[in-house]
Amino acid sequence: MSSPALLVVEHDRECPPARLGTWLTEAGCDLDVRRPYAGDELPPLAAYDGFVVLGGPMGAYDEDRAPWLGPVKELFREARAVHLPTLGICLGHQLAAVALGGTVERDPYGQQVGLLGVGWTDAARTDRLFESLSWPRRGVQWNDDVVTQLPEGATLLAETHRREVQVARFAPLMWGLQLHPEVDVPVLEPWADSDRGSHETRGIDTDALLRDIDAARAELDDAWRPLATGFAALAAEHRERAAR
Repeated sequence: MSSPALLVVEHDRECPPARLGTWLTEAGCDLDVRRPYAGDELPPLAAYDGFVVLGGPMGAYDEDRAPWLGPVKELFREARAVHLPTLGICLGHQLAAVALGGTVERDPYGQQVGLLGVGWTDAARTDRLFESLSWPRRGVQWNDDVVTQLPEGATLLAETHRREVQVARFAPLMWGLQLHPEVDVPVLEPWADSDRGSHETRGIDTDALLRDIDAARAELDDAWRPLATGFAALAAEHRERAAR
């Protein structure tokens, strides 16, 4: 049987699949990365076994700035209807929430940035994708907005100590992460450069953040590679069902 095919939406050249893309490929998936900001069309989901939407500098409601966001939201609704394995990362997580009836707002506590612990809920212990990950681990967050209201029927899988959503299951085979499992320091450097002024105002040492993330590279790889492996397995199951 051929490899599972994943449609991956990249919103900005500085927000690539990076390590997540490598792990998914190593797990046997074929990635079709579409870049609508560069003119790529967003194809129908029928030819794919999984759907991944990455982060970006725009907001979940910025369709005037990024007109493809509306079609991406439609794809989330389609993915839910056809039970396609789906994963949203940061902006992708927020787009899934909005597409299905939730709300995204500026985080009232300010930008979440750097290595943060993941506050798993009891529901994560039995989740099909996150069950094996739902133990103490850290992840990189670099976001100004958060999901403030989950869609009806969604399940909270992880949150910060201030109750900010970190991971959610939006449908039986659709998940969103505010975390960035895909990033490494080369990906983060341009993000850091654009935020240095605001970080200085808030007393944040941007270079120290990058050093800490770089030092945690092996820890982060061990923590989040299983996410890609698990998602690839779901995509392979979808492909096998479709072939029957």
